[in-house]
Amino acid sequence: MGDPLRSKLKVVSYTSLALVLGLALASGFRWVRGGEAATFTATEMSSQSDIVAADIAAVTTVDDAADQTAATAPSSFRALAEVNKAFVSIAESVTPAVVSVVIRGSLARRLPRGFEELFGPSHPESQFDAPLGRGSGFIVSEDGYIITNNHVVAQAERIEVELPDGQEYDAELIGRDPTTDIAVLKIPANGLPFVKLGDPDATSVGEFVLAIGNPGTADGSELPFTVTAGIISAKGRNTRIIQAASQTNNAIEDMIQTDAVINPGNSGGPLVNYHGEVIGVNTAIQSTTGFYQGYGFAIPITLAQDVMEDLIEYGRVRRAALRVSISPVQTADVKAYGLSSPKGAVVQDFLDDSPAEKAGLERGDVIVAIDGRTVDRVGQLQRIVASYEPNDRVSVEVVRYGKRVDFNVKLAEADVPQPEPLAAEAPSRPSNMLIGVQVTEYNSDLAERVGFAPGTRLEGVIVTQVDRFGPAAEAGLRQGSIITHVNGKAVKSLGDFDGALADVDADDLVSLSVVYPDTDGRPRHSILNMIVPEK
Repeated sequence: MGDPLRSKLKVVSYTSLALVLGLALASGFRWVRGGEAATFTATEMSSQSDIVAADIAAVTTVDDAADQTAATAPSSFRALAEVNKAFVSIAESVTPAVVSVVIRGSLARRLPRGFEELFGPSHPESQFDAPLGRGSGFIVSEDGYIITNNHVVAQAERIEVELPDGQEYDAELIGRDPTTDIAVLKIPANGLPFVKLGDPDATSVGEFVLAIGNPGTADGSELPFTVTAGIISAKGRNTRIIQAASQTNNAIEDMIQTDAVINPGNSGGPLVNYHGEVIGVNTAIQSTTGFYQGYGFAIPITLAQDVMEDLIEYGRVRRAALRVSISPVQTADVKAYGLSSPKGAVVQDFLDDSPAEKAGLERGDVIVAIDGRTVDRVGQLQRIVASYEPNDRVSVEVVRYGKRVDFNVKLAEADVPQPEPLAAEAPSRPSNMLIGVQVTEYNSDLAERVGFAPGTRLEGVIVTQVDRFGPAAEAGLRQGSIITHVNGKAVKSLGDFDGALADVDADDLVSLSVVYPDTDGRPRHSILNMIVPEK
């Protein structure tokens, strides 16, 4: 099996050589790239050939201060050095705003196929406030607003954000939208570095992009930061993964496809163009093995930005709608509807109280433009309409059996399913954290899960988390132990535990009687003494 990184470096080298040669022959270099880009089903993705003009400016906007070695090297190597500098410059400018998002809670996490490879291992039996996984996000304002994926935070009871400089914050969940897989967080900080947003519609297939992620250092991550390079492989992809996850037909999928490697933990990170602008939110991969196979997908940043603005202003998504049922244009439709090419969206039916029907659209009309903005595919139409506000008026251009007709439509508001509110905070604390421990009520099922043999009868509270730098951890207390006494007082409930620690202060002694399971599940007893540290 070949080394994908080495192969990618070869591609960059060859491209740089071609760019230099092209300067002497023409104003731009044209690259023909054909073949099947990705396949989900026969109707969802089709083979295509892309002919794209390479942008010479991509390698001429870097710092002019080239080192002496590059200045005396052949022109092909100087071009490669400039490409290298451009990538380094982009990474250095964007990575300070790319954050790690850690979710905690007790809910079993269930992600649709394709998402789990981006978000780390599953924890089907996670206990209270346990780390359920991690993803990435990026700061979009100096006062701490962050864009990430909905599937990253959907199961969180508490959300932590770690900045590249190591600072950690508890994050507020502003809102999330399953129909676009976008979520917005807010951390209590100011003067933060933030990314610059670009225009995904202005990008072309074949352009260089960087996929950036930050799984963070929390909980022993071995990949605290990743930057991978590739190109835009295709636009307008519909993987149906968001539709499956949101379980609604209102999902919008008009994704950017890239061959930049998307690693575990990169989900929610930015896809960046060669100007250093974010053009997408890394979201999913297509794989038959569970490993990266060259097909990564990102949500266009313009759609994510519209969702973010709604969540910040209204706390929910307000989406404009034509209230029509549409389908892609198939080969036979071109002849049936008198089209010049297989582009547009075919009106199949109207939903109740449809403003499009009231304006005069009919079944069989093919929508080809909205306010002069060309509509080539269903996802593009959904994304264009979603960029407007409910009650806005738009011009809808259709082809009606060979004739072009314009209609003025007042947009309605779509029935977007709203997820249940998520406080993004730890549940009520069932312990006194002065000694660095969290506990929950004893129950036999949980006792078995932490290692005690079935049928074991005990009284106390079960330790669900131990601060690794706290006095309890230093004394040897471990997760899954059962605390039966505190300073000689019997503990049979959370109230007993908190009551026994209510009067404890700094420098006081705390003595815990604990029971833990041995390798056979039998109870073993221990007494642990610790001193309460300064607050």
